[in-house]
Amino acid sequence: MVGRRGGVVLAMVLAAGGCTATAAPTAPAASTGTVRERIAALALRQVAFGSVSLIPVRFAHSRIAGPFEDGGRRLYCVSTRMSGRTFGKPERPKLVVREEAGALTVLRDEEEVCEGHRSEPFPELDSPGA
Repeated sequence: MVGRRGGVVLAMVLAAGGCTATAAPTAPAASTGTVRERIAALALRQVAFGSVSLIPVRFAHSRIAGPFEDGGRRLYCVSTRMSGRTFGKPERPKLVVREEAGALTVLRDEEEVCEGHRSEPFPELDSPGA
């Protein structure tokens, strides 16, 4: 029999175990909403953007760059100020998203492609009242 504490630990281990996969999540091409809304929803499902945080997070001053072409790929770059997970200084998560035939894919370890591209406010990601 697993006690209450053991059940919570087991649930956390199972949740964290799913986060170690190397495959990048994708958003189906048939999703409703604008591309920007779909990118915001995809960002919110990422660990770096607090998707597995037990503490509620808030986003402010979110920015998006794109779409732009890089090596034949259509890319978007998203950045924000996320607060709530740490005390004090907000975190600065970033995300590179590839759009191909309407499907969105997160690109890992490619933040350098975002350098030099003009960004604009991304209110679709900002938390209400932030």
